[in-house]
Amino acid sequence: MLIKLLLLLVFFGVMVWVGFYSRRHATNVNDFILGGRGVGPWLTAFAYGTSYFSSVVFVGYAGQFGWKYGLASTWIGLGNAFIGSLLAWLVLGRRTRIMTQKLDSRTMPDYFGKRFQSKALQIAGSAIAFVFLIPYTSSIYNGLSRLFGMAFSIDYKICLIVMALLTGVYVIAGGYMATALNDFIQGIIMLFGICAVILAVLKGQGGFLKAVHELSLIPADDVAVPALQGSQGLFASFFGPDPIGLLGVVILTSLGTWGLPQMVHKFYAIKDEKAVKTGTIVSTFFAIVIAGGCYFLGGFGRLFDVPAIYRPDGTVAFDSIVPQMLSTLPDLLIGIVIVLVLSASMSTLSSLVLTSSSTLTLDFLKETVYKDMDDKKQLIIMRVLIAFFIILSVVLALNPPTFIAQLMGISWGALAGAFLAPFMYGLYSKKVTPAAVWASYIVGVGLTVSNMFLKFIASPINAGAAAMIAGLIVVPIVSAVTPRMDKDYVDDIFSCYDVMVTVRKSQSLEEEEA
Repeated sequence: MLIKLLLLLVFFGVMVWVGFYSRRHATNVNDFILGGRGVGPWLTAFAYGTSYFSSVVFVGYAGQFGWKYGLASTWIGLGNAFIGSLLAWLVLGRRTRIMTQKLDSRTMPDYFGKRFQSKALQIAGSAIAFVFLIPYTSSIYNGLSRLFGMAFSIDYKICLIVMALLTGVYVIAGGYMATALNDFIQGIIMLFGICAVILAVLKGQGGFLKAVHELSLIPADDVAVPALQGSQGLFASFFGPDPIGLLGVVILTSLGTWGLPQMVHKFYAIKDEKAVKTGTIVSTFFAIVIAGGCYFLGGFGRLFDVPAIYRPDGTVAFDSIVPQMLSTLPDLLIGIVIVLVLSASMSTLSSLVLTSSSTLTLDFLKETVYKDMDDKKQLIIMRVLIAFFIILSVVLALNPPTFIAQLMGISWGALAGAFLAPFMYGLYSKKVTPAAVWASYIVGVGLTVSNMFLKFIASPINAGAAAMIAGLIVVPIVSAVTPRMDKDYVDDIFSCYDVMVTVRKSQSLEEEEA
């Protein structure tokens, strides 16, 4: 207990110190929410990765999908790395940084408002972000409850409140720079922690080969794929017992990041070209280790098939699987796991509340009820709203109603379904119209929310993936049949990509002039 408490005290102390150290980088709105667009490659890469993966992934998703798909769930982690990180940086990173600076936009709804000359799009986008980010924020706490119940004899509610207070202190004090610095520290902890945990769990099962052999003996008799029922070896197979279901999870958790405001926001703050190149490599490596490691670990969950992971009605409590796997570890490793999950959770939480507060302040309040708000007042209101959002998420996490619990599951699908297609197309094509953005909003939110009640797609995961794909199809179609934007305005926006720059020969192989 002493070891675990000391690790927590050191961890919390460092987080708070970073917050107050970063106050000098948060003296105006641009610095507070973007770090002055001067955040270096390593901080940006780790900020992206740590915002991507939280306790939801480590405890909830790793346990749930590892149980359902076995070792094939590792594909989810690899999809997160190569689609959610590598491709996201290659496709969105540089263009997002260039165009958002040209438009002087600081949030995703602000981008929609200026790119498509529509205050209504900006306000509607901020409303969508607010509605679906807050429940997602509260869901982050869920993965901590069982881990703290396993490791400490203290009420989960106390831990939840302490964690929320500490996150609030360093985000309110230091803004984006404090978040980025803490994300870097938390990311280092996550990298070493996940490697140590995987090695310890496999060692407890007699090693990797023996664990895989034991997994291959388990029949897939409870997977809803009739053709594969009763087969053995599927949980240790290449694509697992349900390849189609697995694909839906890969799409949602990988492609979904392209449309999440708190993820795309990281590209706004990139410092320079070096930050783009280094950030692409580092964030991909980070995702391979963290996401690949989490889902790989979860794939062995069925080897811990004990009564503690079942509810009274006989169904599996997926959130109990990973804590049960970790319960036999030495105290030092359990302490590392607690700090690991706290790191993952606090980094994602800080990113979410910063995104929520800046969106509501700049895209809603400033555009509707308080139009003459100066820079100082914006900064004050954002800090107040950060505290408000943290309190609200704590209240929801303490006693989550059924509707909110369902909403948390579809938040990624709704956000990415609404934002992904118009954001990405808007960076590349002059032909995208405001009507197409509205269509994407309606399809993304409408499909995922209506599916909550009508359940025309059985899995909420597949519904979210369908919403994203639908947006990618709808936006070009609607753009083709609706009035174009003013040509001169759009040409002026895209001129930012044509600005000539001089680079060293080592960075470019273009032909020399004769």
